[in-house]
Amino acid sequence: MTKFTIHTTETAGESAPILASANKAFGFVPNLLAIMAESPELLEGYMMLAGTFDKTNLSETERQIILMTNNRINGCTYCMAAHTTISQMKGVPADVIDSLRNATPIADPKLEALRTFAEKVNISRGWPEESDVQALFDAGYNRRTVLEVVLGTALKVLSNYTNHISGTPVDKAFSSNAWSQPESAVAAVG
Repeated sequence: MTKFTIHTTETAGESAPILASANKAFGFVPNLLAIMAESPELLEGYMMLAGTFDKTNLSETERQIILMTNNRINGCTYCMAAHTTISQMKGVPADVIDSLRNATPIADPKLEALRTFAEKVNISRGWPEESDVQALFDAGYNRRTVLEVVLGTALKVLSNYTNHISGTPVDKAFSSNAWSQPESAVAAVG
């Protein structure tokens, strides 16, 4: 595996201001951002897209459902640990987090419909069946939601793929939520 530098504000060159902002916001520079700093364009794009995703009409729980579903399907151990921690900090219900980590249905039918649709979008590579879209609508969502799922999926491609290629080590701040893909999930996706 190619070794990537975990940059600091001192080594990040053009990316230093973004890392400095991250350090101020989080109290540390997450390893994902430190590795993305190798490409100022990737880091800037990721941060802008993450900020845009936060502006959607979706609740924090709904956004985390989309993000964590993609993390799980893509097998991203770094992002599952990070987003578990973020979800806990943002008040996402524990049963929802557990379902997302363990590839089990969410008890709330509306949230489960969103999780299922996010899964279908990822697995079908953007070609869900019309019945999948209709199931999302039947649960109370709309066309805007469909496109916001695409936005969240695109965001996770940037982070998940970066982590896969670089082997990003999980930060100490996220290590208590370390994750490995359940065998049932590997079989379902693989």
